[in-house]
Amino acid sequence: MSKFNFAQYPSFGQQDLEIIDKSTVFQGFFRLERYTLRHKLFNGGWSTPMQREVFERGHAVVVLPYNPQTDELVLIEQFRIGAAATSASPWLLEAIAGMVEAGESAEQVAAREAEEEAGITITELWPMLSYLSSPGGTTERIQLYLGRLTQPVQQGIFGLAEEHEDIKVHLVSLADAIQLLAEQKIDNAATVIALQWLALNVAKVKRSWGAGSVV
Repeated sequence: MSKFNFAQYPSFGQQDLEIIDKSTVFQGFFRLERYTLRHKLFNGGWSTPMQREVFERGHAVVVLPYNPQTDELVLIEQFRIGAAATSASPWLLEAIAGMVEAGESAEQVAAREAEEEAGITITELWPMLSYLSSPGGTTERIQLYLGRLTQPVQQGIFGLAEEHEDIKVHLVSLADAIQLLAEQKIDNAATVIALQWLALNVAKVKRSWGAGSVV
C-alpha cells in the first residue's frame, strides 16, 4: 500500500466533471435535482453517463454556545421527524442551528438563530470547521461555530411560532454533555462533531476566552 501523498490530493478537480443535463424533478419546501453526468476515472478515461438525484436544502450554520468560566454550554431540545424512524424519541438534544438565507453571512445566521432559538446574545464566534453533511445525495455544507457566552442563560421555551418551533433550552456542563455523547443520547452529526471539537480544544478555548468576568 502506497503512502498517502498530500501534495497530489485531490486527484481531480471541477474540470474533471461534466454535467450533461440538470433538471428539477421536485419543488416543495426543499428541491430535488436530477443530474446526468460523467467524470474522470482513476485508471484513466471517463465514466459512462449516469444519473444522480441531489437533495437541495441550502446550507446551514450551527453554533454551540459555551461559557469558558463556568464550563457550561447551551443545548436545545426539539422535535425532528427524521429521527422518528430509528430513535427512541424524535425529540433531540442539539446545538443551535439555522439555514443560510439569501444575502446572509454565516456569522449573521449564528447570531440570529441564537436569539430566536435560545434567547441569547453571542458576543464572539470561534469557527470550528465546516463539513458536507451527506455529499452522496445533498449539496448541504454545514459551518460550525463555538459561541462565547458572557451572560446568564434563561432556560425556557423559545422558537418562532410561525415556523412551528417549540424549543426547550438546557444549560449543561461540558462534562455532562460529553457523558450524554458517550451514552449515545446525543446522536445528530452536527452536535456530535461540535462537542468532540470542544472536548479536543477546550484548553485552548479557555486560554483565549478565559479572561474577564461573567455576570
